[in-house]
Amino acid sequence: MQSSIETMPWLVSAWRYVEDRLAAGQLPHGLLVSGAYGVGKSRFAHQVAGLLVCEAAVRTGRSARLVACGQCKQCELVAASTHPDIRSYAPEKSKMIRVDQVRQLSEFAVGSPRVAQRKVIIVDRADQLNINAGNALLKTLEEPSADVVLLLLQETGRPVLPTLRSRCQNLALPLPDFEQARQWLAAELAALPDQEQPAEAERKRALRLAGCAPRRAHEYLTNGFLEQRREALDGFRRFMKNELTVAEAARPFRTMGLEPTLALMESWAADLARLGAGGEAVDEDAAEMLRYLARTNPPWRSHQLLDAFRESREAAVYNASPELEAERLLILWQGLMPSRRRRGAAGSG
Repeated sequence: MQSSIETMPWLVSAWRYVEDRLAAGQLPHGLLVSGAYGVGKSRFAHQVAGLLVCEAAVRTGRSARLVACGQCKQCELVAASTHPDIRSYAPEKSKMIRVDQVRQLSEFAVGSPRVAQRKVIIVDRADQLNINAGNALLKTLEEPSADVVLLLLQETGRPVLPTLRSRCQNLALPLPDFEQARQWLAAELAALPDQEQPAEAERKRALRLAGCAPRRAHEYLTNGFLEQRREALDGFRRFMKNELTVAEAARPFRTMGLEPTLALMESWAADLARLGAGGEAVDEDAAEMLRYLARTNPPWRSHQLLDAFRESREAAVYNASPELEAERLLILWQGLMPSRRRRGAAGSG
């Protein structure tokens, strides 16, 4: 059976790092795996976990990569998602990894492996550990058992507590080039019925908007995001021209959800900064509006927007209203329109 690493060639160099450390008996107890959202961090970590518990790893592919055999008892348990020596922890409803989850992790870490030679703990989104949870995890990293490996996953741009980072070896997963991402996406979409197959233009649009992060592009194509984005962009443009109220313009963003709204607006702010510096916009559909704003605003305004988005993301942890946050952010965007600035100056005079 072809492994995920074979189908995700941009991860091969990172896989080789793990393989070499394992062969040399120098596999770190804590590995911080970082990468863009949608690059394949979770799939990579679970493939590593499968390799670490496999009883008969084999060489495969033209470069003879070491992968789990897929046939031993350990691999059968991994395939069934029932391996007792692999545990995964991720944010739940609170959008943060809670301290009680880390306590469960710590209890698991000190016990002996049940069926394999080692235990593997995956912390998905280690950048979303709160302070108490991070401090609790630090104790496990400071006094690791010889038979435990922790894989901490970090989304690029989201900070991990420095104390945790300093006790892990860092492994950055690169983004694929466009052709690698296109091929992977085509293979994943092949499982869809013919009537659900997205057009080639939509696939390219999804990859461009996802920054070539293939799993994010796949989400965009299969969860209705592209249509939601079109509606949100239309409302955004009309609001900026005073054709809609802020409440009307916020409705598509509410449907989209707060995290996708923030990601979309962050991409627009990044494009605003690129255009202000003489570059090109990634989101071609929003480029005309953003180009106008770049011509009429100083560069620091894009950074001011990005700061506001970070504040909204922090507020999301405490279940902030997506609609109210969207309205607040839309008003900040509209403040970049020259006519708005002139009215504000006249009103203060």
